[in-house]
Amino acid sequence: QTAPLKLFGAGILTAVIDSGIDYSHSDFRNPDGTTRIRALWDQSISGNPPEGYFLGTEYTQEQINAALSEQVKARQEQIVPSRDISGHGTSVAGVAAGNGRGSVGGIYMGVAPQSELLIVKLGNPRQGGFPRTTELMQGVDYVLRKALEYRMPVAINISFGNTYGSHEGTSLLERYLDDMSNYWKSVICVGSGNEGTSAGHTSGMLKEREEQRVELGVQQREPALNVQLWKSYVDEVDISVIGPSGVRVGPISERLGTQRFRIGGTEILLYYGKPSPYQTNQEIYFDFIPTGSYIDSGVWQIVLTPRKVVTGIYQMWLPSQSVLNQGTAFLNPVSSDTLTIPSTASRVVTVGAYDARSFSYADFSGRGPLTGESASAVKPDLVAPGVNVSTISVGGSVMQFSGTSFSTPFVTGSAALLMEWGIVRGNDSYLYGEKVKAYLRRGAEPFPGIEKYPNEMVGYGRLCLAESIPK
Repeated sequence: QTAPLKLFGAGILTAVIDSGIDYSHSDFRNPDGTTRIRALWDQSISGNPPEGYFLGTEYTQEQINAALSEQVKARQEQIVPSRDISGHGTSVAGVAAGNGRGSVGGIYMGVAPQSELLIVKLGNPRQGGFPRTTELMQGVDYVLRKALEYRMPVAINISFGNTYGSHEGTSLLERYLDDMSNYWKSVICVGSGNEGTSAGHTSGMLKEREEQRVELGVQQREPALNVQLWKSYVDEVDISVIGPSGVRVGPISERLGTQRFRIGGTEILLYYGKPSPYQTNQEIYFDFIPTGSYIDSGVWQIVLTPRKVVTGIYQMWLPSQSVLNQGTAFLNPVSSDTLTIPSTASRVVTVGAYDARSFSYADFSGRGPLTGESASAVKPDLVAPGVNVSTISVGGSVMQFSGTSFSTPFVTGSAALLMEWGIVRGNDSYLYGEKVKAYLRRGAEPFPGIEKYPNEMVGYGRLCLAESIPK
């Protein structure tokens, strides 16, 4: 579609913050065999961190080229030992920016095949550590510093998230991404996650002197589980828990610190959180810990007894479906507000998924809050192909993937092409940040059967770069 403009991402950086990259793959190499990667920061290999950072090792373009000049794989890995073990980052980078040299006729070329690459392989989460928040923040910081150093605009791809947080865009990570999007010429694209149909979210309204029961089904052989309840700090609520056997503990009043109690073979830690410097909401956190191997299975009830109601809205989330047994879920789930964090940050471009073969919304795709709120709070921004996407993988084979991890790089690559048209070609030297988002939204194509936009499932519609470039 962009053939008349011949945009390939030249002069733009595509940054992939993920599980690393198979740097020897021909899709990430120039015709002369040299690398398209300007810098690679592997946070998991200690030894030689980038200047100003304290973890991992940075590999330069020169070091990667030195490795690539070796014919034997073992010699390559001596010089640059960074590997993409899961393959996720390689496949994502292939969609955003692979140049097609690894496939016959370049059939699996990515969106911005002439862009240069910046790669951050995220550090391994420490035992009991939070899922990569600090590693991700450092990765974004590094990418922006590098882009500024090279004086090149950058499109940043973040293809993961988790369910932990109030989902209001107010956590430290979300506010950090919003702040960093003000630096240099950048666009940050984040996948909306795959929790749309996982039944891992529910919500409701509290009413004075009216008990509410939230039912949670726990499958057999579930070794661990936590539930987070988020509400306004001005509302005051007592909590009771009823186990599958009918035993009830509570109501437990709010007091600081952790409270412990036991129902059957399960110990429950209940924690009333406080607002943070970043947000006014309060979290009540439940940790279910088996006294044997597994939590008691069956239907658990969390009973909310309001003492004082001002706003009344509450929301509850389980961990991502990928870490739970199939069917451990709320019995009355609510599919709105199933975006993963940090796709909830307001200034990023939030990308959902659709099936490009049937032109239908992919129901697993994370959904935003129900519309009717301010237009700026609408998420996702748009959707891109995310069902059975064929792309390269580690070692050179081609595989099919589904998920918003793979719809996001279509938009990241498109952002790179928009910035090439605007900044590199001189059509609009301010085409970055929110302006790119506005152009992508305006060019998005509607779906059959969806009348009202923006929409909590598909945002402003499906990605159409040809329509997003001003005529």
